[in-house]
Amino acid sequence: MTGARLSVSSISWKPGRGDLLLHPISFDLTPGEILGIAGANGAGKSTLLRLLYRFLKPVSGSILVDGRDIWRQSARETARKVAAVLQEQPTDFALSVREIVALGRRPHGSGFAAAGKRDGEVVDDALDRLGLLGFSERSFGSLSGGERQRVMVARALAQEPALLILDEPTNHLDIRHQLEIVELIGTLGITIVTSLHDLNLAGRVCDRILLLREGRAVACGPPGEVLTPSHIETAYSVRAQLENLPSSELPHLTFHL
Repeated sequence: MTGARLSVSSISWKPGRGDLLLHPISFDLTPGEILGIAGANGAGKSTLLRLLYRFLKPVSGSILVDGRDIWRQSARETARKVAAVLQEQPTDFALSVREIVALGRRPHGSGFAAAGKRDGEVVDDALDRLGLLGFSERSFGSLSGGERQRVMVARALAQEPALLILDEPTNHLDIRHQLEIVELIGTLGITIVTSLHDLNLAGRVCDRILLLREGRAVACGPPGEVLTPSHIETAYSVRAQLENLPSSELPHLTFHL
């Protein structure tokens, strides 16, 4: 897998004739960069992600993946380049873990019903990377919330995307699996846009961070430039303090009302 170049230019969104929920936002990512989207509840994180994986159509601006506007090509073409892991999970609990992950091959013209040799190899690799080979024949409905989340990440990897969108990928995970997912994100070598509640995790894994408040960009840039006490106070209405921990090269954020 190789990363895509992502160019987002002045995209905004509103529901029907309502007010803008996301005001014009622009950024560019080079192949392999990781962008973290952060902000308080209601800041517009999920709305922005839905625009990027072509679920919502922007009312202004454009989204280019490797120079092609995702709304000037078919949904299938976009799915060959862009995969998403959402907070919502499948409701068809009767499928096995392997069958769920194999669904990631569908944009490439196949799925679990007609899997070829290469499809099987890709699925096996995705299962292995998420530590799920031992779960492959279990029904999806028998898994814990954290295990299901790992299955959904594996399905996205089986899609072999150049751009991966992750909506709160550490939700439902215990601390160990949160760290495993964060470490995995950093080793994929593809372009990633992810929303994260934990700013310390975001600072650890992301090349750049976009901080939102009420649908507007507060700051966008390297973690050290964005995760400052003043920016965090603006975005979250809390006081933040940077602490240098002996065990970490990165400053650690603590928060106060």
